[in-house]
Amino acid sequence: MRIGTQITYSGGFAETVAEVADLERAGLDIVFMAEAYSFDAVSQLGYLAAKTTTLKLASGIFQIYTRTPSLMAMTAAGLDFVSDGRFVLGLGASGPQVIEGFHGVRYDAPIGRTRELVDICRQVWRREKVQYDGKYYQIPLPADKGTGLGKPLKIINHPVREKIPIVIAALGPKNVALTAEIAEGWQPIFFHPERAGDVWGEAIAAGKAKRDASLGDLEIYAGPALAIGDDVDHMLDWIKPHLALYIGGMGARGKNFYNDLACRYGYEAEAKTIQDLYLDGKKQEAAAAVPDELVRAISLIGPEGYVRERVAAFKEAGATTLTVNAIAPDSAGRVAQIEKLRAIIDA
Repeated sequence: MRIGTQITYSGGFAETVAEVADLERAGLDIVFMAEAYSFDAVSQLGYLAAKTTTLKLASGIFQIYTRTPSLMAMTAAGLDFVSDGRFVLGLGASGPQVIEGFHGVRYDAPIGRTRELVDICRQVWRREKVQYDGKYYQIPLPADKGTGLGKPLKIINHPVREKIPIVIAALGPKNVALTAEIAEGWQPIFFHPERAGDVWGEAIAAGKAKRDASLGDLEIYAGPALAIGDDVDHMLDWIKPHLALYIGGMGARGKNFYNDLACRYGYEAEAKTIQDLYLDGKKQEAAAAVPDELVRAISLIGPEGYVRERVAAFKEAGATTLTVNAIAPDSAGRVAQIEKLRAIIDA
């Protein structure tokens, strides 16, 4: 089992880079760089490539609507080039609040667009002349939609790899089935080991039934919070505002993927309460309404023996990488947490 982490939007970049280098030495395997509507992730990943040696570098995530498929492929190939083959292309649909609200692009057909984008990326990486006649993307652009001067082209440079690993962030059954069919990896959010099979098992099985054997086994990147110690239970409360934001505030009523997930985990009443409170502006009350049971289930917070049991539960549920959020007051503390987790996994 591998260890990863996600770089967030806060903090100074120089300090973050220094910490990533320390985390690499402590046993970290992969780092995901967030983008959302912050600074672009490409420039930061390129810089990290020069400051690390073995660490895999992943986008976490590139939104499928904000780059053309060919540009997405070029970007991935460029990052794979500067990192000597260490890049992982993390993709996701994001949500209409960001895609339409910040980028001004229509949020539509996430499943169909993801499938076509992945097909085109792999065509580019194989250095084929890009020709694609899909429902959402036509390359070259048909004459009746443009000047008629477009012609099939292939990427100028030779990519380091023609198969750059693709990890897709997906929640809904159809999205998860597609991911299990076409991607090397799947990145769920709020992964609950004991209930993941009930929620996603059927979708994963349906996708795997269509999966090309050349893709290998599906990698699962779970994302628990991490705090190993004998007096860390109070840190459960540190996670609740984050959960309340997603379950309560990431979308309108009836259009919140994360609220739907909490309901599918069996927390229908609690999810409704959290959403009602959050949308009414009562964020502290919404956080307080997040059940301890849910926070504990999706996290690695507790004494070493307990965390060892939870790591085993994540592994049993199919997780192959734990993309942790190490909770500590400073960089040294976060590095120490990664070292402790590395020791537990390697024991």
